Amino acid sequence: VQLVESGGGAVQAGGSLRLTCAASGIDRSDYCMGWFRQGPEKEREGVATLESDGRSTYADSVKGRFTISRDNAKNTLYLQMNSLKPEDTAIYYCTAVGASYCRDGYFWPDGPSFGHWGQGTQVTVSS
Repeated sequence: VQLVESGGGAVQAGGSLRLTCAASGIDRSDYCMGWFRQGPEKEREGVATLESDGRSTYADSVKGRFTISRDNAKNTLYLQMNSLKPEDTAIYYCTAVGASYCRDGYFWPDGPSFGHWGQGTQVTVSS
């Protein structure tokens, strides 16, 4: 399994970014895909998950602002982030975990304890 994130950057509060995760070696039916983040001096936080049946789940802190989606033909996962806030500043990681891990709620609140994730992409939001 290989996951490669891109799309991070520096934006002002209220701005938008779209993160991309290029995935390989994953059988979608066996995996739940998602994003988690690690902010400066903060606990790791689960952000969003997308299960193989299309069901998405979000952290309360990003509901209504972030949207997780995927392009199956391209084996790519996305995270559209709108109305960004300074508290969204973090390294964002794409992750793939077993399908039951998400379905049974273990992903929340701080993301996966095991599974696969990439190197991360930095998002910095200034006020």
